[in-house]
Amino acid sequence: MVKWYAIAVMAIVTYLIRLAPFVLFRKGKKTPKWVAYMGSVLPPAVMGMLIIYSLKSVNISAIDEVIPVATAITITTVLHLWKRNNLVSILSGTAVYMMLIQI
Repeated sequence: MVKWYAIAVMAIVTYLIRLAPFVLFRKGKKTPKWVAYMGSVLPPAVMGMLIIYSLKSVNISAIDEVIPVATAITITTVLHLWKRNNLVSILSGTAVYMMLIQI
């Protein structure tokens, strides 16, 4: 059974984590350079890590595994370069991949 104090501690920690940016970066203060830098380099780095993690188990000698993955990656890349919308490109690539592995 979960104790009530464990839930209270988790709630307080969650609240403090969500409050921290508003306290640390008050309105009117300039955003620190390191925060702006991290905001510009982390999204591409995370996407690169996700791509590598997704491709690590693909058997490149099995054509039936390569075609859906390559097609989904191509569609995701083209849509992202065209629309510049992460949600549209990722959801479209995922939908195409799921359809292709079911066929």
